[in-house]
Amino acid sequence: MPIANNPRARAAEAPRRASRLALMGAAAAFALSAAIGPAPLTPAYAEAPLSGSVTAAGPASFADVVERVKPAVVAIKVKAVDDQHGGGIFEMPDVSPDDPMYRFFKRFGEGQGGRPQKHMTMSQGSGFIISPDGYVVTNNHVVDHASEVDVALDDGRTLPAKVVGTDKRTDLALLKISDGAKLPYVDWGSAAPRVGDWVIAVGNPFGLGGSVTAGIVSARGRDIGAGPYDDFLQIDAPVNRGNSGGPAFDSRGNVIGVNTAIYSPSGGSIGIGFAIPAEVAKDVVAALKEKGSVSRGWIGVKIQNVTPEIADSMGLKSAKGALIAQPQRGAPAEEAGLKSGDVIVAVNGEKIDTSRDLARRIATLGPGKTADITFLRSGAERTVKLKLGVLPDEREARADDEGFSERGPELSGLGLEVAPAAEVRGAGREGLFVTDLDPSGAAAQKGLRRGDVIIEAAGQPVNSRGDLASALEAARKEGRRSVLLRVKSADGAKFIAVPVKGGAG
Repeated sequence: MPIANNPRARAAEAPRRASRLALMGAAAAFALSAAIGPAPLTPAYAEAPLSGSVTAAGPASFADVVERVKPAVVAIKVKAVDDQHGGGIFEMPDVSPDDPMYRFFKRFGEGQGGRPQKHMTMSQGSGFIISPDGYVVTNNHVVDHASEVDVALDDGRTLPAKVVGTDKRTDLALLKISDGAKLPYVDWGSAAPRVGDWVIAVGNPFGLGGSVTAGIVSARGRDIGAGPYDDFLQIDAPVNRGNSGGPAFDSRGNVIGVNTAIYSPSGGSIGIGFAIPAEVAKDVVAALKEKGSVSRGWIGVKIQNVTPEIADSMGLKSAKGALIAQPQRGAPAEEAGLKSGDVIVAVNGEKIDTSRDLARRIATLGPGKTADITFLRSGAERTVKLKLGVLPDEREARADDEGFSERGPELSGLGLEVAPAAEVRGAGREGLFVTDLDPSGAAAQKGLRRGDVIIEAAGQPVNSRGDLASALEAARKEGRRSVLLRVKSADGAKFIAVPVKGGAG
């Protein structure tokens, strides 16, 4: 029985959700004050009866709007192939090959032969058609790792689709129905919704077919920890699993957001959802349609918020701005003279209050643009001009880039992420620090671990992603099946041979 209908469960849950309810109550109070607006409570106002003083808001029915837009809302059905260990639900612990339990876990977890097994998974979500020739918007997480995508139309037809492009940072994807022609479609809204405006959510929850819910926009600019560019609409039109990628409409039938996440302590909807605003989504979708990826500006700094304690210690008047923890070597920020301890307070004259503001502002400007960066150093305000570079992750993600990016396809094939050791405190000045590993990837299977530092590849020193990618590519061209890495770990130095994708044998 859901918590909402179960007195015992409510009682048990009450202590754990006290802080959540406080936050939700504050958000509700904010939404109410924004909708009604501040007014002086003079005696005449306070004593005036409310009956007849408030006009009805919204239409008597959304049926006409829904009838018009529903044919453009689709269900996305996805097939994907996952590499899993033969044990099914068992997951191999992250233990060293030297650990006495390693062989036991490996045998128990992977089954006979110790090889990962592939199996087909099925998932589904929602989407909406934005052009009569069949372009469809949905979430990236709906089609991530898809081997086959089908789009089920409202009229009962199911058509194959291809993934035109994806953007993980905003969780958006653009599909194209293969034989789309004169299909029903919907338009983006031209104006940002206000808190208190009506919102209609249409989607395919739980695979049951199209459904409609309605509510209001209860907040804007929400940061839910999904990524550096969080700027979600909070809506109280209930959405459930399977609604991901579906549209949120205004009362005129224009798309004002793409439903992406729900607040869900129990796994089901409690009436709070989050949507990517149309003003963000339509720019990303336009870039995906044009080139299959999104290029964002980059200045190359590690940043953090200015807390009241930091502001006090630095003698700043307010706890605003983005504090530079470390400029990256050779990045635009370093070349322009920015240093650790500088606080960026404006870009092109527009104020920067938080590190998230800076990340979004720079990303939106795009690579190649020149920006005026205003910063504080030793209490004095200064301004420098710099030319924005391309965010490295975006170079890695280009679908049409057949050359080697800074990371390179070989690194993604090994299932690891690295960073120059010189940029990681305590990692030394040489080599590549392993920041992340796919437990089922080739590098992890061969014994590489998070925190290891790769010193050499094929006998050559490596200090950048490009160095490692080049060594792997050279080995591939020479027909070798593996590359020998010299690795520094907590246990000392060691050599690890990692496979080369596409090598001989």
